[in-house]
Amino acid sequence: PATTGDRSRRRPLAFAAAVATAAAAIGAASLAAAPTTAAAGGIPLKGYELTWGIKETYRSYVTGPYAKGTFTTADGASQAAGNGAFTFTDGQGAYDSTSHTVHLAFKGTLTAESGAHHFKRVLSDFQYDSATGVLTADLTADGGETRQDVPFAKVAAPTGADMSGLATTLTAEAGAFLGSDTYAGAAGDPLSVVQTKASSSPSPSTGTSQPPTSQPPTSQPPTSPSASTSASPSASASTGGSPSPSASATGGASPSPSATATGSAAPAPAQGDIADGRLTWGLKESFRAYVVGPIAKGAITTSGGASQAAGNGAFTFTDATGAYDTEAGTLTAAVKGSVNFKGHKGEGENGGYGLDLTLTHLKAALSGGSGTLTADVTSLGVTTKAVVLADLKAPSGDLTAKDDVITLDKVAATLTEAGAKAFSGFYAKGTALDPVSLSVALADGADLPSGDRTSGTGGTGSAGGSGSAGASDGTGSDAGGAGSTT
Repeated sequence: PATTGDRSRRRPLAFAAAVATAAAAIGAASLAAAPTTAAAGGIPLKGYELTWGIKETYRSYVTGPYAKGTFTTADGASQAAGNGAFTFTDGQGAYDSTSHTVHLAFKGTLTAESGAHHFKRVLSDFQYDSATGVLTADLTADGGETRQDVPFAKVAAPTGADMSGLATTLTAEAGAFLGSDTYAGAAGDPLSVVQTKASSSPSPSTGTSQPPTSQPPTSQPPTSPSASTSASPSASASTGGSPSPSASATGGASPSPSATATGSAAPAPAQGDIADGRLTWGLKESFRAYVVGPIAKGAITTSGGASQAAGNGAFTFTDATGAYDTEAGTLTAAVKGSVNFKGHKGEGENGGYGLDLTLTHLKAALSGGSGTLTADVTSLGVTTKAVVLADLKAPSGDLTAKDDVITLDKVAATLTEAGAKAFSGFYAKGTALDPVSLSVALADGADLPSGDRTSGTGGTGSAGGSGSAGASDGTGSDAGGAGSTT
């Protein structure tokens, strides 16, 4: 088995590749003359910043309508607008020119606090070590004793001198500190370390290698001969203007023998009414995880023709009606089915649910690839009709039917101001929601794509059940928060 030293040597290989560029510029002779004491002591670094949001859904929980909490930054830390990521400044440390790794400590204090859920969490003294791939912090819970240098996240090794967008995984210690074990092993927000001020590095004349300051150039393979040469003779022959012998034999525009033999019906007209259809949308994965997670401790129920995919997945609504025009690029589809979210039992009026939200009568409308998704919204017994929940943007504005079916996948959905109000401010306007998929049949008998659905009341459950947050693969885990609901 690999020793700790072996693992430490493997992790910084990406840095070694970047340093090789600097080594070539300095010269092999001067590197050979480098004093061993300088390499052992490390090259001083300063003027770095660390930006990390912990986990987007944790931030949404803290400032949402249930915890009603706040984030406060001090001592050099700051937070991006719109409840964004946190930045810690004045990073100082050293670059080890032997192992090609960095260790940096940053200034700034972050406090997450909620009076409604009775917690206060303080994080400070963040330190990043690329050799171990660990981000540590000093942690103070509810005014208690401060624990120093606690491993808070595992950080993926950089692929070069660029240390931005590094994947992170929250540790078990982070899960316990944030108030939910479901965070342990969950994917955190990406982490970035950037230099904002030039470090005072030794002169190259001393023969000491310097830390990389830019991504080493990457040579690209030359374009393949086939991509740059002219079309082959066979391709030229096949693209000629005259019809091929087989086409001439069939009589040009007349139906092909195979079409005549099968007696296929004529394709659906360019415009008309929808015969059937299906819309699949998960609303937002983190919201589903929150509802059935350890804070809301709720359930999700579908009815009236809607269903939910296994594993607390997306919802499918059926029996679409509406109209289409493939030439104009317009489509409207209203679907059947309802989905209800309940949680925070005992926190509502007269001991009822603090969260009781139902969506029904969903309708997607698109024109040229852009449009809206509306629904009737009932929150705590009050119904608002035709709320524009999301703005939609399809990958393409074209509506192309295949076998009399139009299928639109990965339609981006962005929360509107009205949608944000419908969710009681849990998410802000402009938040990216789960993508929408829509399939509509233009003629009776056209086969819709099969859907991965479960029948009945899919998605019901509570924390620890089949729909609980915090899967072992790091998905979900969006509901936990510091403190408890007591």
